[in-house]
Amino acid sequence: MDLVPDTSKFDPVVLELGRLFADAGYELSLVGGPVRDLFLGRASPDLDFTTNATPDEILSVAKKWADSHWEMGRDFGTIGFRKRNRNKEVMLIEVTTYRAEAYDPESRKPVVAFGTSLVDDLQRRDFSVNAMALRLPGMELVDPFGGAKDLAAGLLRTPGTAEDSFSDDPLRMMRAARFASQLGFALAPDVVAAMTDMAERISIISAERVRDELVKLICGPHPRAGVDILVDSGLAALVLPEIPALKLETDEHHRHKDVYQHSLQVLEQAAELESGPDGPVPGPDFVLRFAALMHDVGKPKTRRFEPGGAVSFRHHDLAGAKLTAKRMKALRFDNESIKAVSRLVELHMRFYGYGEAGWSDSAVRRYVTDAGDLLQRLHRLTRSDVTTRNQRKAERLAFAYDDLEQRIAVLAEQEELDSIRPDLDGEAIMTLLGIKPSRVVGRAYNFLLELRMEHGPLGAGKAEVELLKWWAEQPEAQPEPEPEGPPAAVASAATEE
Repeated sequence: MDLVPDTSKFDPVVLELGRLFADAGYELSLVGGPVRDLFLGRASPDLDFTTNATPDEILSVAKKWADSHWEMGRDFGTIGFRKRNRNKEVMLIEVTTYRAEAYDPESRKPVVAFGTSLVDDLQRRDFSVNAMALRLPGMELVDPFGGAKDLAAGLLRTPGTAEDSFSDDPLRMMRAARFASQLGFALAPDVVAAMTDMAERISIISAERVRDELVKLICGPHPRAGVDILVDSGLAALVLPEIPALKLETDEHHRHKDVYQHSLQVLEQAAELESGPDGPVPGPDFVLRFAALMHDVGKPKTRRFEPGGAVSFRHHDLAGAKLTAKRMKALRFDNESIKAVSRLVELHMRFYGYGEAGWSDSAVRRYVTDAGDLLQRLHRLTRSDVTTRNQRKAERLAFAYDDLEQRIAVLAEQEELDSIRPDLDGEAIMTLLGIKPSRVVGRAYNFLLELRMEHGPLGAGKAEVELLKWWAEQPEAQPEPEPEGPPAAVASAATEE
């Protein structure tokens, strides 16, 4: 299959910039991802260009043409520009001087040397599909390493040897798995071999860069393929060791399912349940997907062989939540993401207490309250966690969850479950009990919240009655005991006599 770049997707700004550089006597080429996406018929959000002009010369050509510019990447030969097109849309443009780049094998940062050749610049890029350029303004394709052919074949290769490429920048090994997830491509055998042999070099890459590649992988259209590559190559053992640890040994009687394959299937099924952009969980949703992948990571730690041959994983949800939070902290995720993913892992087994008799209204309220703003994700994670081949069991679980969601909807309409609060707020509590802000107010608030969970809305009047009953039993509400013996002044006087 031959692919042809769809240059009709070019914004006129691209050709305009190409003419500016040509008129000034410099080369300019669109390069990398934007060229690859032209072959795939996709629009690229950012535009990357390369040139034989130095950073100072780049500025002299385009500074007045652009609406604004930035120079944060000047040390690497990159100048950024912002330009509005004819439709008033903002175009983000980066122009980089040809580079001949070398890396210190023990360093996380590249040593940069500017080059003079477009082909040499392309050779130092990660994969052949990203090592194509379109010379501007004539739109001549430059493809010295067969990137278009590899695109058509759905294959990831490196322009030079894979060993040299990954030695220069070990993060490219993570990127290979990420592109497999994003593009659905296979890896060339030499790429797989080099990744397997050199996996330990990923340890010199910062946690932040590894994290960013992992997020892109998990959010790709084919995340299972990307995770498989990380595990098979040995990279996951270094950056996400909880996942290969799921490959628990199974005994001849198959007393438990393959937890690793189960987790990959849950990841796929969770992605399929994401909503459209206007729905409650717009895809791709990293929090949902990563929780799906990590939901059973507590099983290796909690596995027990019971008398009679059964296997148990008691409290693997709690153990998994702790392991997930620990791993995400090591990868420098933000606190909000860590809290959301680990909470979903902690809650993913909660539904399995919903038997044929269902739950009481108070149990449903607690389920909703504990999930909070993660409820829609929890719905999808719980449904995705059903991978049994027993069709009858799968249908029974689906029916039970349908029933639970219907119960939630009915109660939500009646009681505004998404914002459950006690019938009295802190101010009302202090006024009624005649107390000042203290821990006692918090205890009273929690007492009323428990009543609200158990019985639904009480109304202010009944809540006040119940609170006063509770208060009468608290030590703080009891009168001070009368001192024994005569008052201190009398006793003092008696002593003086």
